[in-house]
Amino acid sequence: QVRLVESGGGLVQAGGSLKLSCAASGTIFGANVMGWYRQAPGKQRELVAVISNNGYTNYADSVKGRFTISRDNTKNTVYLQMNSLKPEDTAVYYCNLREMANYWGQGTQVTVSS
Repeated sequence: QVRLVESGGGLVQAGGSLKLSCAASGTIFGANVMGWYRQAPGKQRELVAVISNNGYTNYADSVKGRFTISRDNTKNTVYLQMNSLKPEDTAVYYCNLREMANYWGQGTQVTVSS
């Protein structure tokens, strides 16, 4: 069983920065993809950014140039550096790990005030 624990959410003013972290524990296969999704009130969960264990990345158009995803495979941890935050980035951010199964973290709130 895999467990994902997120940290780093909070309240920030527009234009500010936050860094999210997600640590995975348990039995994890080498070939996997870790990433971040978000869900705003009344909206569907959407992809923010993902990164494979080989370092390939994919970003939502809305965050390209502002967010950077990275990972430390020795710690099974994925990070999301969020810069130039906008009020529309306000959402619950969920960590995700996909390998033989699909795992989710409990979510961390990010609120950007205007």
